[in-house]
Amino acid sequence: MAREVKLTKAGYERLMQQLLQERERLQEATRILQELMESSDDYDDSGLEAAKQEKARIEARIDSLEDILSRAVIIEGATTEVIGLGSVVELEDPVSGERLEVQVVSPAEASVLETPMKISDASPMGKALLGHREGDVLSLETPKGKKEFRVVSVRG
Repeated sequence: MAREVKLTKAGYERLMQQLLQERERLQEATRILQELMESSDDYDDSGLEAAKQEKARIEARIDSLEDILSRAVIIEGATTEVIGLGSVVELEDPVSGERLEVQVVSPAEASVLETPMKISDASPMGKALLGHREGDVLSLETPKGKKEFRVVSVRG
């Protein structure tokens, strides 16, 4: 049995949007490949080979997205008491006072480019956050050494 992939509703919708975009890219890549094949006299043309590789990469990404979405289980609103999958957590560095907002998500949904930053529950930070509550102080191993954070707030 395939393992389920837990996603937030927003994460599921974002992956569906990516799938639609990849399908559009595949249509365009297929069109370009057909044009190159029709106009190519030399079958070893490097442009033709690059187009084939790009089409294969897009197909692989579509397969991956379809697999994730077929196994998706949308998690309902996270609790605001204990940090779990889907929780949005505000953290504070007790030394510098610097604040950071993250959302704990499944690996399929993780993205550091979004706000709040989406961190995987399988990452060291995600694992460290799970089960904590507002007011807890936790210690994380970072590339720059051990760092402490205080949980300022937890919301679903």
